[in-house]
Formats: sequence, C-alpha cells, structure tokens
Amino acid sequence: MRKHMQMQDKEEEAIVLDFLPSGYPLEGIHFPIVQALGPKHLVLLELVPRRGVMLQPKEKVYIGPGKRDKIYYIKGRLKPEKLTEAAKIQLEEIIKEIVNNNEARFVEFFNKAEAINKRMHQLELLPGFGKKHMEAIIKAREEKPFASFDEIRQRVKGLPDPKKAVEKRIMQELTEKVKHKVFTA
Repeated sequence: MRKHMQMQDKEEEAIVLDFLPSGYPLEGIHFPIVQALGPKHLVLLELVPRRGVMLQPKEKVYIGPGKRDKIYYIKGRLKPEKLTEAAKIQLEEIIKEIVNNNEARFVEFFNKAEAINKRMHQLELLPGFGKKHMEAIIKAREEKPFASFDEIRQRVKGLPDPKKAVEKRIMQELTEKVKHKVFTA
C-alpha cells in the first residue's frame, strides 16, 4: 500500500543538501548536480539545476509538476554512497528539523508500529530500543495513545530519547543498507 501511495503522491519540493557546480568529474559527469532530500517521503534525490542557477545548502526548490524555476529535471534517486561529506552534515541537521517540525507524524509511529515477523517488531529497529522497551511502549499505548515525544518519555521509564532514536534511524535508512525501512521511501 505504501508504494502505491508514493506513486500518486510525489515530492513537490526538495531541500538542497549540496550543490556540485562541476558535477562528478571522476565519473565523467561535467554538468552541475544538486544532492537533495525530498522531505515528504524522506528520499535522497539527484537534481540537475537550470543553466546559471547557483543553489545553497538548505534551500528549498520546487520539483513538482509544471514550471520549475531553479531545477531543470530530476536525474533520479541519489545513492547513499554518493553523498558528499557536506551533504551528510546538512542531512543530519535537516532530519532534526523535519522530526522537530513533524512531531505528530513520528509520534504516530510509536502508536501504530507493528510486528515485522514473529521475532521482530518495528519498535526494535530504533537504535537503543530492545524487547523490554517495545513491550513497555505497547502496554502504555494500549492504555492511551501518545501525544508527544515528551509524553512517551514520561510514561515509559528508562527509554532512550525517542526523538533522537527516530533521527538516528532515519539517518541509518538514508545512509546505510538496512533490511527494513520504517521512515524512508
């Protein structure tokens, strides 16, 4: 179902992680490239800017249908191994902002996370979260759904910071090979 929704609901904007005015010369790509993040689906993208356009990190650019003023076209998905060091630093900061500005979206994960199989639960994919944390979260959410990260911490004792755990998991999903994706496309 998630894949079907994504096809219908594409990113309309991207956040610039890094602007490479010379592209990837070692790969024979000598035109400008923008490494960017689609904030809605948390997807890494490679964009080609219009001629003469210079972009700054954290700048938002329109990539939806219709007239794009700064972006000529979407080259495709950006492979994690191609991320520049500057892009990784920006990515970490932008992920923190996205999680902060969309707290309800990520708290909802704690309210709705399910078992992946008989031995593994989605909650256990969060860095620092184990079976005991998972069981405590499930028990607490059955009493009443969580409304904020602070409420999760107050109601479930001994839990690692849920906000930081979500941020770390998103970074893992975007920069490493992971078997299960929870937050990213």
